[in-house]
Amino acid sequence: MPPPVAKSSMMDRPDGYGIVSRVLHWLMAVLLVWQFTSAAARQFFPDTPIEDFFWASHTSLGLLLLILVVVRGAWALANLGRRPNSGLMAGFGHLLLYLMMIAIPTLGLLRAYGRGRGYSAFGIPVFSPRDQEIEALVELANAWHGLLGWTLLAASAGHVMMAFLHRGRDGRRVLTRMTRGQ
Repeated sequence: MPPPVAKSSMMDRPDGYGIVSRVLHWLMAVLLVWQFTSAAARQFFPDTPIEDFFWASHTSLGLLLLILVVVRGAWALANLGRRPNSGLMAGFGHLLLYLMMIAIPTLGLLRAYGRGRGYSAFGIPVFSPRDQEIEALVELANAWHGLLGWTLLAASAGHVMMAFLHRGRDGRRVLTRMTRGQ
């Protein structure tokens, strides 16, 4: 029998997520909705003020999301023994979401680097312009960034649906673990 876990509003517990996990989750959810909206605006409203408004922050928020997913992943690992048991399929689904949330902005960064134009996020230089394009990086990112982005949107929709429908062994809605922490 595992040792009892002290209830802490910061740390995760077997019956719910702590405040750090919940804040990271919902902050990333809001940022991902913005990213999906910006991608949709670029796809369906090209060269319009709508696209300009949403797309202007797409690359900066992509880097912020990459940083947040690394922080969130580290926090999840630090809480691994304390977290609610969601089952094998949910665990696989979460792993898939994490992998896409790492791969997509990484591909965006590779494309920016490969183009050789330099890149700044929120006005902070990340890397400087270069004289030469690296075509293989641009092609790799062009092939996968958007496809994985739309796949992440579909997987996120499935994640939301399952959060509303799924109940734990105790009969409580799983969603309350991430909304109320219990």
